[in-house]
Amino acid sequence: MVKKDFPTVHFYDQDFVDLYDQSWAWAHDFWQKGNQKNGFENRYFNYPENATLNQFESCFASFFLVYSNRIYPPAPQLDSFYKKQEEDGAIRCDYSVEDGQPVLPRENSRGVNPPLFSWAEYNLFHKIGNKKRVRDVMPKLQAYFDWLQRSFQKENGLYSVPLAGTGMPNSPRKGMQYPVDFNAQQALNALYMSELGDILNDKEISFTYKRHYFTLKTRINQQMWNEREGFYFDLDAQENQLTSKTIGGFWPMLAELPNEVKADELVKHVNNPETFGLENPFPTLSADHPEFDEQGGGFKGSVFTPFTFMVIKGLEKYGHFELARECAIRHLYYILDTLHPEGKEKGNIWEAYRPRQDGPSRWRGKQGFPRPLFLTHVGLASIALMIENVIGLYVSLPRKTVDWIIPTLEIMGIENLSLKRNMVTILTNKTPRGWEIRLESEKLYYFTIDILGRKKKTLPIPSGKCSMLIDKL
Repeated sequence: MVKKDFPTVHFYDQDFVDLYDQSWAWAHDFWQKGNQKNGFENRYFNYPENATLNQFESCFASFFLVYSNRIYPPAPQLDSFYKKQEEDGAIRCDYSVEDGQPVLPRENSRGVNPPLFSWAEYNLFHKIGNKKRVRDVMPKLQAYFDWLQRSFQKENGLYSVPLAGTGMPNSPRKGMQYPVDFNAQQALNALYMSELGDILNDKEISFTYKRHYFTLKTRINQQMWNEREGFYFDLDAQENQLTSKTIGGFWPMLAELPNEVKADELVKHVNNPETFGLENPFPTLSADHPEFDEQGGGFKGSVFTPFTFMVIKGLEKYGHFELARECAIRHLYYILDTLHPEGKEKGNIWEAYRPRQDGPSRWRGKQGFPRPLFLTHVGLASIALMIENVIGLYVSLPRKTVDWIIPTLEIMGIENLSLKRNMVTILTNKTPRGWEIRLESEKLYYFTIDILGRKKKTLPIPSGKCSMLIDKL
């Protein structure tokens, strides 16, 4: 029996590797136990100081917990919310860790949150490969989708939720009635509901949600896209576009809403130091906005790792792998510089960072912000982005595939990554014969390698050890 342990990463910058290893060590303190009173799952991941279990945080945490080799299973994270689902399909944004009751703030009285469950479940399926789980959770996801539609969709087909329902409570979006991020998130929800229907070979589910997706896609592109600014905007009650460029304008990219021309315009903002292309990618508010705060000011310029993760995953959808990697590395350096500051000051990892200099964000008048040692956010960068974008590995267990996109030839790779009951090791190394890839596996899988965008090849990798010279591919 192989001893269970976390995958080991290799990279030329040892600080990145140390942060990755330290993240798994910190994760131990985030593992909580549900009880009869709160009704949560037996084991779940939550910031120790949190009085509630938050839906947005939990969905995003699942994206790095999938790499724990099942030591920290991500499924209970989502199951705790499904257990709380109400008869009408409602799942609220926060549940008390004390008694498990929904916590409904005045500014978000119905407890709506960005609908990310289907995206998280699709990711779980490709990393864990449990089709039965997809079948089991589908009724929950359908009921939740229906509740969102009944509760928040207006006659014009767009969704209207309060500002707090977007997860960006102090973002300067005065007059907002139809948030671009929530509408794009619901399109994303429909997109992955359709994908989950395909996984179940259920044509009815697949078609139903594909129709929802394309209807919403058309409305968002027609009403929220601004040709002159090359960006997506919120709408007011009269369906006029507002002028604030927020990080919410990038959610359509993740939901695959823009065509190539629109996507290229959004990528210009990713690179533009006047808007979102700052040293620490990406601020929650455009740098040219009059309320942009150099100290972050909550959602007036702070860099929150989940939003940076979202933009990077959107860039991937349109084939911008090198840019996605560069942004991941820049964000990781900011996390590292704040964890290891010069001088006598003690470092930490934080819930939010400043956009132009290292250090935690500041939000005047907001007590307890940002939360220190906030692995719930930072793990997305130190673990998920580290594996997927810095090293460049994309794993699909059901397809038995590992895609490795190598933007530069460096000594890097991963050891003992679990593909269900198959432990996989993939490493590059410089040898006297040239650059070599060494592979080790317990079972056959299919390995696609894309080197510098110039060489691409798919090979069946047999069980045991083997190696290949990149020059010979």
